Amino acid sequence: MNSDKLVKIIVDALEDIKAFDIKVLCVSELTSMFDYIIIASANSSRQTKALADNVQEKVKSAGGSILSLEGGQTGEWLLVDLGDIIVHIMQPEAREYYNLEALWTS
Repeated sequence: MNSDKLVKIIVDALEDIKAFDIKVLCVSELTSMFDYIIIASANSSRQTKALADNVQEKVKSAGGSILSLEGGQTGEWLLVDLGDIIVHIMQPEAREYYNLEALWTS
């Protein structure tokens, strides 16, 4: 499955569970490790976990594969590794503190 189609599936899965402030960053010019970073915010640890679960379910049902899931213990910041796409689901405080958008944009 190509990355553009997978990005749409991921964004739709995030929107299904009411993620907000969703940003899709194309970073293929900055790194060879992955093509896209998707960052989304959630209001609680329960919501971050539900979002990560929904992303995994939708990607798998579309024929994609999940390489790993990190951060499930606390739910403050979950990372879903899909190979060419990395999904960060963060509570607003963590998102503001780490400011990944500024790190990955020029």
